[in-house]
Amino acid sequence: MLKKHLFAKSWVAKNMNALLFCVLGIFLFWLSIRHFSFAYTTKQWALLGSMFCASLILYFYTFRIPPDGNKQSMDSAVYLATLFMFGTPAAHALLLFSSILSSVIERKLSWWKHLTNFSVYATMIFGAGTVFSGLGGELGDLKNGSLLSYIGALVTYFVLNVLCLGIYYYMADRSNFYRLPKGLLRESGLVYLCILILSLVLTILIKNNGITGLVLFLGISIFLSHLFKKLFDMYLQLQERAIRDERTGLFNHSYFEILLEQEIRFAANTSTPLSLTMIDIDDFKRYNDHFGHLEGDKLLGLLGSIFKEEAEQAGVTASRYGGEEFTLLMPGYTEEEALVFVDRLRKKVNDTPFAGVEILPHACLSFSAGISGYHIDIHDKSVLVLHADQALYDAKKQGKNIAFIYGSSVQPEQEIEIAQDVRDIEQLLKLFLYKDINTFKHSKRVFRYAMDMSILLDLDAMTRKQFVLGALIHDIGKLEIPWEILNKKDKLTSAEWEKVKKHVNWGKEMAMTHDKFKELAPYIELHHERFDGAGYPHGYKGAEIPQLCRMLTIIDSFDAMTSERPYQATKSVQEALEELRRCSGTQFDPDLTGLFIAYIEGKNGSSPASLTPPLTGS
Repeated sequence: MLKKHLFAKSWVAKNMNALLFCVLGIFLFWLSIRHFSFAYTTKQWALLGSMFCASLILYFYTFRIPPDGNKQSMDSAVYLATLFMFGTPAAHALLLFSSILSSVIERKLSWWKHLTNFSVYATMIFGAGTVFSGLGGELGDLKNGSLLSYIGALVTYFVLNVLCLGIYYYMADRSNFYRLPKGLLRESGLVYLCILILSLVLTILIKNNGITGLVLFLGISIFLSHLFKKLFDMYLQLQERAIRDERTGLFNHSYFEILLEQEIRFAANTSTPLSLTMIDIDDFKRYNDHFGHLEGDKLLGLLGSIFKEEAEQAGVTASRYGGEEFTLLMPGYTEEEALVFVDRLRKKVNDTPFAGVEILPHACLSFSAGISGYHIDIHDKSVLVLHADQALYDAKKQGKNIAFIYGSSVQPEQEIEIAQDVRDIEQLLKLFLYKDINTFKHSKRVFRYAMDMSILLDLDAMTRKQFVLGALIHDIGKLEIPWEILNKKDKLTSAEWEKVKKHVNWGKEMAMTHDKFKELAPYIELHHERFDGAGYPHGYKGAEIPQLCRMLTIIDSFDAMTSERPYQATKSVQEALEELRRCSGTQFDPDLTGLFIAYIEGKNGSSPASLTPPLTGS
């Protein structure tokens, strides 16, 4: 679906695209029109004039077809019939006069759009005419022996049409390019087939009945245009109902999920900013309980109309997420720009009168909002939603009617107590005492290293909590590895190694089943990725791997190298540090490796817990 922001953000690209179409179309038109012959009989001139009038009439009987924003008319049938009867130059001449007159009538449409439309048609006509002649097609009567030339011309005309549309939509939204041919064939193929066949029908009608046949064709085409218009209007209405929330008029949750994937893909491909805002109406339950659901529904409808109006003006997509929760998908907005917009929207909602709002704590309509921004290391839409939801939660805790950006909303007095979370995770880890005590001890040591590094990295309280808990639980997926593989003293087979590698996926699945631990999933899943992209499970590289996951990789590897285990060689601290230096820039992030090495060397043999703050639960 084409959206306003895509047109705005890719203005230069699309105008360059239009310029290329114009240059190509005008050049091909010139190649053809210079061979135009005026040696026609009076009857032929009258017929050409009638066909010109028919093409002009049909031009204004347009109807919308998928993809969104695409329009079609039956005038192509007239151009193709002219091509088959009088040749490519005559079809181009007909196109020229029709385009000039239509641009005079439709003066509100910008001149470059008229020129682009003309150039696209000129390209399609030239291509179809070239194939028609190349396959031995003869002008005049429809000859059964030349059927292949007609088919070739029609196919070429259709392919060029799809190609031109595809390039245009690709410039607007790269994600649409590969779906376009499939969408056209599935949803609009019947229309194109009808137009192409009608061009052959018109050729036969004109040859046998002259202008009378043309008038008959015009009537049939107008009727079909009207029929297709009704059909696709009905289709668009059904499509609109499928993606809209009936109560608020905003996009629904399902469509929001689709748009979010598209926008993340677009932001990743173009390196443009993208922000997501989660909105929750403050004290909506109190209003609903006091005045009833009908009044509550009216309130939702009012807020939906405000969100929709403001979102459309700003190139933002507003959706109803569920209940009294809404989302704003904000392509092209940094988190700071999103905050400015959301605060302005919040003030407008505060100033909007509505019956009964005096019973609410703020004595006005209000909402709380959480904002998260897309970064290159976010690979799953659920992470962006989770971040926005966490920021929304923080906004609610601060007294509501406020918007927070994820990662900047925690105040010093909100220092988070993680002791209970640590105890919960340790209950899971204790299963290793019966399966692999080394993994249990390793997880505890990595946790302590992470505590120290969180101080050196100057993490805020929320990020620090996630990092140290992620370090503690990072190997939880190993619980799914069979005991005989986990404790095997000989070299693993390739099949066994593949099973071991799956522990990151199993661990992620385990974390995602518990709301409290969902945010720890990246540490579990990505701690075996490598800086050079040679890791697993995805092969992410560099900044594609979240910074703290890169830090965890270093800590995890260092502890694995220096841990004492039966039947396994153990490196000294110095040997392990040399290994970190050797693999810096390949397996490990060089900047974070340098920081960790300096931390270890600066400890002068002291215990890893020496820097540990009072924030512990173990």
